[in-house]
Amino acid sequence: MSEPRIIQNFIGYRATIATEQPGAVEQLQDMLAKLGVSFCMAEMADGKLQMDAGEKDVLFIDSDLNVAVDTGALEPSRCLPVIGIIGVEAPSRLRSLMQLGATATLRKPVHRAAVYSALFVGINEFRRRRYLADRVDEHERRRLMRKSLVQAVLIVMKRTGSDYAAAYDQLRRESMRSRQSLEDFCETFIQTNGPELDEPQTPIGTNRTYAKKH
Repeated sequence: MSEPRIIQNFIGYRATIATEQPGAVEQLQDMLAKLGVSFCMAEMADGKLQMDAGEKDVLFIDSDLNVAVDTGALEPSRCLPVIGIIGVEAPSRLRSLMQLGATATLRKPVHRAAVYSALFVGINEFRRRRYLADRVDEHERRRLMRKSLVQAVLIVMKRTGSDYAAAYDQLRRESMRSRQSLEDFCETFIQTNGPELDEPQTPIGTNRTYAKKH
């Protein structure tokens, strides 16, 4: 999983602007158009803003609004960059922006000169945070699968008479050959070569068999 590259050109991005004061964001709209960013005004109903966020969507939201942002199964902070438009600097309103995962802010009324910086910081910081969150999720997933690794090593040791290091190395080589992570390979390996099986089984990506030793 490689680190995300820095985005400097925002042509093709789509901005949704959520505010009840259109006059305060006129310069935002003008600058977005100059930067090649399409935009629309958010449609809010019953105190809720519903969005189907794509890879190039960004949300500008007025901190004076009292609305919930619904982006489906994931939280907004994991779905799209959120840039706050700040009017009143009340702690409760700033907190609501933080809870949405805002990665940049603009002062209201918005001035053209501040828009590019907000986009640059907001989008790239969002991508960095999502990358780090995905890495944490992946490490946690692999940690939970370490049990499968230990079980697979024990199976190979029991059926081949090899020591721990040799069994581990064999599994590692086979996982590389099958282009899987070691943990994913061991999960599949156990399903195919579980200790409850009496017949020799052939693991994924190799001709080697692991019959039970008697």
